[in-house]
Formats: sequence, structure tokens, C-alpha cells
Amino acid sequence: MLIRMVHMHFAAENVDAFLAVFEESRNHIRAFPGCKHLELLREKDDSCALTTYSHWENAEALENYRQSELFSKTWAATKVLFDMAPRAVSYERVLFSDFG
Repeated sequence: MLIRMVHMHFAAENVDAFLAVFEESRNHIRAFPGCKHLELLREKDDSCALTTYSHWENAEALENYRQSELFSKTWAATKVLFDMAPRAVSYERVLFSDFG
């Protein structure tokens, strides 16, 4: 499994626009082949800082999503709203917890 986090920062006036983009696309992303989990996190002390947190079957599944029309459309609507460059990081679990 691959865990992907995309850290994003928006101008205050663009946060609601991003939330609308996410709301429109989230169920489609969750239904994309290989996506096992997707959620949106907001930093506690900075309401303009949001992070997508997703689980993918493997790197190939994530790459298939990144090459899809769904990603292209969603990313095009999102990237114009940033006020800082986003940071995307992929993780692999090293130790498994008892929590699943």
C-alpha cells in the first residue's frame, strides 16, 4: 500500500473555492481503481493549509490516477488557487500497528 499526502496552502479568499472542487471530485477519486481511502485534513492553526491524505493499492494505481482525465480536471481547478507551492509526498508503512 502507498500512502500519499499532498500539502497545500491557499489564499484565504480561495479556500471555499478549493473546498467546492474537493466536494465535487472526492467521490470520483474514492471510486477510482486502486484508491482505498481519501480524506481532507485542515491544519489546526492555519485554516488556509489543507492536506489530502489517501491510500492507494500501489504506486501504479496512484500513477494511473495521476494520468487520468479526472486528475487533470481536478488539478487544473486546484492549482490556480494556491498561494504557495504544494508538496506531495508518498509513504510506505514500515511497521504495522494494531489499529489496522
